[in-house]
Amino acid sequence: MFSKLVAMLSLTQLLSQSFQSKFNRDPFIFLAPGRINLIGEHTDYNMGFVMPAAVDKYMVFAIAPNENDRCNIYSHDFHEGATFSLLDLNPGEMWVNYLMGVLEGFIRKGLPVKGVDCIFGGDIPTGAGLSSSAALCCGFAFALNTIFNFHLSRLDLAMIAQYAEHEFAGVNCGLMDQYASLFGKKDSAILFDCKSLTHEYLPFHFNDIEVLLIDTKVKHSLASSAYNERRASCEEGVRVLQQSNPNIQSLRDADLKSLEQVKSLLKKDTFVKCRFVIQEIDRAHRGAQYLVANDLKSFGRIMYETHWALSKEYKVSCPESDLLVTVASESADVVIGARQMGGGFGGCIINLVKKEGVEDFSTKIKKKYMAAYKKEPDFYSIHLSDGVHQIATI
Repeated sequence: MFSKLVAMLSLTQLLSQSFQSKFNRDPFIFLAPGRINLIGEHTDYNMGFVMPAAVDKYMVFAIAPNENDRCNIYSHDFHEGATFSLLDLNPGEMWVNYLMGVLEGFIRKGLPVKGVDCIFGGDIPTGAGLSSSAALCCGFAFALNTIFNFHLSRLDLAMIAQYAEHEFAGVNCGLMDQYASLFGKKDSAILFDCKSLTHEYLPFHFNDIEVLLIDTKVKHSLASSAYNERRASCEEGVRVLQQSNPNIQSLRDADLKSLEQVKSLLKKDTFVKCRFVIQEIDRAHRGAQYLVANDLKSFGRIMYETHWALSKEYKVSCPESDLLVTVASESADVVIGARQMGGGFGGCIINLVKKEGVEDFSTKIKKKYMAAYKKEPDFYSIHLSDGVHQIATI
């Protein structure tokens, strides 16, 4: 934890100094965290509940207004920059799309946003499912809101950040990632209601437990099309349910009994996927109760339930993810719970591991994964952190 703090302070100082050198003045500094999701997968687009948390991996922004209509933005990690006018927000390179989308989100609200100079970088691994793009959008939105004194709420900023990803950059996403990055709280998970857009904080601080992410380094091309197919299955289930109960607007409004009553009207695959969502929403509720009761063992059990339901019922896992969760379940003396995290087909496995067993467990994982796939996974030890915030200039 201490070494990670030192590394982040070093990056923050580096970006601040680079900004001073490049733009000849002091910047404002902002940190935007990535996120994990403890329980509740594929429930967001069904208006259900999810349980994300902000983590101590960040996008860092050194930024200041420049009093004209041009934006000069440099990516420290990609070693490239972009300059564009607020009057010409046309999609360009991928990371520029996100930032242009945020700016357009403010403009669409009628806010008098002006040009900025900005350097950003971070330690959120890309492609691992920690929502580096949401952190990029949320951090930039929060920074603009602060330096121009727009006084938008964090929910407003989450909506702008989602617009930037989904509408401007054309990336399918719900609101969970942005919400977690902005509303995160240290040592707490968030039970987020995707229908009412409200939340409650849940205690998540265990001195003897490590939250260990294991990156499969797999990113299957199936993910996007599979997402659309499953969303269509859920929507079909709702249409059939509405025939007998017009009050059902989403699977969040249904229960297993009502679903069983229309089983004969649904394709088998559609029924199974709708059943998964209804059960996963229930797991999110039960998970919240277990955390409040400090019952981590039961929480870990439903993590395994979610994984194997994602694998066998929703069919969004992959052999690499299944292997890692199998090894975790075979290490019950040190692993409390494990599951695939995110939309599916790769990314990270989230594990709750007793601290004294992390080293041996990691060695075991490396050996078995290497034997099966001829490569080593990456490991990230993370802690739950506060959401987007400003820090003092270094």
